[in-house]
Amino acid sequence: MSRQDTEDFGVGNLSEKSRMLPSLPPYDMDDQLLPRERRSTWCCLAWTLLVATMNLLVFLMNLLLMFVIFTIVLLPTIVVVYFGFQCHSQVLHSAAHYCKSFLDDNSSSALIILGFVIMSPLIVVAMAIYCSLARRLRLFLCFQPYSRAVYKGVKWCWYEEGGLCSCARGWNTQVKAWV
Repeated sequence: MSRQDTEDFGVGNLSEKSRMLPSLPPYDMDDQLLPRERRSTWCCLAWTLLVATMNLLVFLMNLLLMFVIFTIVLLPTIVVVYFGFQCHSQVLHSAAHYCKSFLDDNSSSALIILGFVIMSPLIVVAMAIYCSLARRLRLFLCFQPYSRAVYKGVKWCWYEEGGLCSCARGWNTQVKAWV
């Protein structure tokens, strides 16, 4: 910018002190980025173990939820492939009544192929259900950053948002995702 352009904006009238401040300070004391007090070594270690344990529990809960959803959604594929492999003469060749009377090698092969063909769309459906549920319950906001262990006075995310994993707040029904 030329000198004429800066004079049009009134930059020439600012003092040296006002040029050092890039913006106005926040009014709320919680929003200010003041240097925080570090914890002692043992306290930091204890808080690190607490934060790591909480994050591990949240990870395991997410993993369990994903396992349950995928198991329920992929149950038809699991059943079809199981019966296909059980009744095929080259794999298990079960002596069960339904294998002898209903399923021969050709129909067992057809069940195996059908099971693997319907697996792809069901995986997409299961992932969409899990992502929708995780977004609605805000499960990924339950993970806590390491700075909770290092510095004193850092609030927990679930405390700021109104409950554990922000579930206490009303659900936002305006957000929609198309899969």
